Amino acid sequence: MEKKIMAINLKKNTKENINVIKGLKLGVANAGIKSMNSSDLLVISIPENSSVAGVFTQNQFCAAPVIVAKEHLKKGNEIRALIVNSGCANAGMGKQGIDDTNSVCKSLAKHLGVEQKQILPFSTGLIMSKLPVEKINKAIPEALTNFSENNWLEAAESIMTTDTVPKIYSKKIKLKDQSVTITGICKGSGMIYPNMATMLAFIAVDISITKIMLNELIKEVCESTFNCISVDGDTSTNDSFILMGIPASRNLSLKKNSDDYTKVKSAISDVATLLAKSIVRDGEGATKFMTIHVNEALNQKEAKMVGMSIANSPLVKTAFFASDANLGRVLSAIGNSKVKDLNLNKINVYINEILFANAGAISTSYDERKIASEMKKDEIKLSISLGRGHTEATIWTTDLSHKYIEINSEYRT
Repeated sequence: MEKKIMAINLKKNTKENINVIKGLKLGVANAGIKSMNSSDLLVISIPENSSVAGVFTQNQFCAAPVIVAKEHLKKGNEIRALIVNSGCANAGMGKQGIDDTNSVCKSLAKHLGVEQKQILPFSTGLIMSKLPVEKINKAIPEALTNFSENNWLEAAESIMTTDTVPKIYSKKIKLKDQSVTITGICKGSGMIYPNMATMLAFIAVDISITKIMLNELIKEVCESTFNCISVDGDTSTNDSFILMGIPASRNLSLKKNSDDYTKVKSAISDVATLLAKSIVRDGEGATKFMTIHVNEALNQKEAKMVGMSIANSPLVKTAFFASDANLGRVLSAIGNSKVKDLNLNKINVYINEILFANAGAISTSYDERKIASEMKKDEIKLSISLGRGHTEATIWTTDLSHKYIEINSEYRT
């Protein structure tokens, strides 16, 4: 019997738990792209003197909005707004896609009284589907009329596609007796694999950060969060992660290599980690949330290679869906990681702290009944000690169910 599919231990956040970013306004509208019953257009207005940085998909067949957004950022423009539509990816549309993206940017710029190059566009949804430019341009005024600093939850809902839960987190920290807020939203459920995943993520912090520093910061944060998740091993055409430094009405700015910088980076990473994990918890058809912790590696790269080899193995993922203690598949995935010169006699593997492979072979304490019992849990941790160094990495992934196939085989119908 098919198991009930729902987000794994992921509850919808409430507006009471979300902290606003002063000066940053969000508005949503129903452009009729997905349906007439839900919002599918988001506009985020960014105050003057803010800094904006982004990282994007490494899929070479990247979507038109990714191309345009990267171009607008590369030219060093002061970004004043983001526009996001769900229901259509505007990918695989060639010159038409670029023209359509520019049309939307031009329309929003005119409404806001800024330049077209100051707009960053984003799309998510069906690939090789023409962007409904007229519907979007017509809906922009509606989004602007409900602008509010407190529309984060509505914003998270508007960018959902196969997501079952809006994904949003917020955190406050203290710097020099002043409160600093970090709030972010994301979407993603399937086509998830770095770099970066089929996802959109937008995080803002209410502190002045230089563009150079923000660009360094976003890359560091992304590497240990959004680049450490996988649902199905497929990298999307539209992946985008935007980080915004919004200057608040106070004399507080970040300096590199300071204690304040470390605190802010840690807080942004915390929010990004929770958002990244929420994508996995809401993975298409997922019934298990799996944490893969690789330690005693020579470096970060090989630790992630081993973790991702396990996370992306269909045989591992289907075994965990069935709660089948066929854990030789994990050892096989480690061996397939392309890490050179692994010493199999030093590798130990645990499931929920129970040792099942010692020195590259089945543990003498192996008890299949205990292992099978652990595999029935909806949250599972695999720990792999490579015995060759002092570096570690953590990857988050899901199992692979019948429901995943159903969702993606019927995506257009």
